[in-house]
Amino acid sequence: MAQPAVQPTTLMDALWTPEQSQKVLRLGLLALAGTALLALSAKIQVPFWPVPMTMQSFVVLVLGMAYGWRLAGATLLLYLAEGAFGLPVFASGAGLAYLAGPTGGYLLGFLLAAVLLGWLAERGWDRSVLWTLVAMVIGNIVIFAPGVAWLSVLMGDLAKAIGAGLTPFLAASLFKTGLAAAVLPFAWRLLQRP
Repeated sequence: MAQPAVQPTTLMDALWTPEQSQKVLRLGLLALAGTALLALSAKIQVPFWPVPMTMQSFVVLVLGMAYGWRLAGATLLLYLAEGAFGLPVFASGAGLAYLAGPTGGYLLGFLLAAVLLGWLAERGWDRSVLWTLVAMVIGNIVIFAPGVAWLSVLMGDLAKAIGAGLTPFLAASLFKTGLAAAVLPFAWRLLQRP
């Protein structure tokens, strides 16, 4: 008797399902591709109001949903390790001092958000516009919460940290949230066409 087909739980599982013997190669290549995409998204600035926008948080959240929680977590850990060892993968700077600097909380938030959104995606939250939108909002909160908290420790003032590390980025976050809510369900629809 034939085994029933296993439904893919993540977008990457639906796109690329190699034989078991190739699974480690697949995961390694996807993690490296993810870190390259994260590094590229950190360097490119798009004119936006009130501050220029990078697509890094968009890439973090979409990778989380496309990869699932395990691969997304491994990819973000690899990305943070690359930066900690001095590779120029962050927006500006590298090394352990950079990780402990003003953006350190956001980088931790990237890891937490990617894992959480990967977990949500494995439960189908990336299949509809509404649930993807909800997941992206949650993901942004998970990025900003440790980011602003750490920034407030460094600045010594929560209100100043909110003014410098949250408020100027809200419009860009809304734009990227809407973009992700359109892209991920659309990708699933394309894959499900006969």
